[in-house]
Amino acid sequence: MAENKKTEGLIYKNHPLRRIDNIIYYGSMADKYIIMLQILDTKKEQDMDVATRVSVQLQLTDPDLKSRDRVVKKSEKDSLYAAMDVGSIWLERALAGK
Repeated sequence: MAENKKTEGLIYKNHPLRRIDNIIYYGSMADKYIIMLQILDTKKEQDMDVATRVSVQLQLTDPDLKSRDRVVKKSEKDSLYAAMDVGSIWLERALAGK
């Protein structure tokens, strides 16, 4: 076994996903940045709720900063897919130092 890591929960593009109610955290708190996705509006599609408005924020993980000072970038998208797409790009660029 080359890799002996225990994965816990969902992983998307090598970063963990955690959900608390209508907020999804993408990335690790051990890194300098994370993405916070907040589902603002949903609509019913058959028997499921589908996100129609999602807030995306690139945030610093520094616990000493106030919550509003942690936000580096923010945007709003019309689907969870679009929000995850832009969030994953922001996170990769921020962690790479670009």
